[in-house]
Amino acid sequence: MHHHGPAEPGHHHGSPTGDPQRIAAVWPWVRGQLAPTTGPVLEVGCGPIGGFVPALLAEGRDAVGVDPVAPDGPAYRQVTVEDVAPDGSFGAVVACASLHHVRDLDALADRLAGVLRPGGRVVVVEWAWERIDAATVQWCFERLPEGSADSWLGRQRTSWQESGLPWDEYVRQWAVAEDLQPGAGVAQALARRFRTVVEEDVPYFHPYLTVDEPAERAAAAAGEIQLVGVRWVGVLDDGLR
Repeated sequence: MHHHGPAEPGHHHGSPTGDPQRIAAVWPWVRGQLAPTTGPVLEVGCGPIGGFVPALLAEGRDAVGVDPVAPDGPAYRQVTVEDVAPDGSFGAVVACASLHHVRDLDALADRLAGVLRPGGRVVVVEWAWERIDAATVQWCFERLPEGSADSWLGRQRTSWQESGLPWDEYVRQWAVAEDLQPGAGVAQALARRFRTVVEEDVPYFHPYLTVDEPAERAAAAAGEIQLVGVRWVGVLDDGLR
């Protein structure tokens, strides 16, 4: 696996960025959040399979996906968001698990404000890796489907076991190696530039497990695990430009 520079969305063995399960699981929510917007949608960090862009195009929306590893085709550009002209042409920006690799989130917030028209939305699906404690990860590992040793979660279990480290130490070293910023910090940084309309902690792991979203939510409500998923939506108000 190759590593990208710090400002680029990462597609590493360590994180589940842009995989089909994640995209399918969150698309209904993303679609609902994009519904009030008009104009083209920019997906930041669309990944090698194009993220939500195919689904957006199928609905008749104009959409552009940017990512150094974006697919070929007219709807994609193999660049980072820094290369997108800040001309206020987009009605919405969507990012799924691609912003926790960005070091300078304030600069990113300014960049997103620049590409959006007034009233445009930023729709973010993130995960707060810093909340994955030993109890949460153990709960997940116990619910991995058969034959998932090669899923990202299965590979994490293997490398953790091989490391011989306590989970908290393992995850800290992993975050440093992957250059991960705390997922919860993404929303905080963007909220300084946009008016927050949605901010919620949600189940994250169920697409990879033998349980569904309500079961993961119930385990969190019972205090057994942490809610690791983060969903945030902000609006670019005219007066904030």
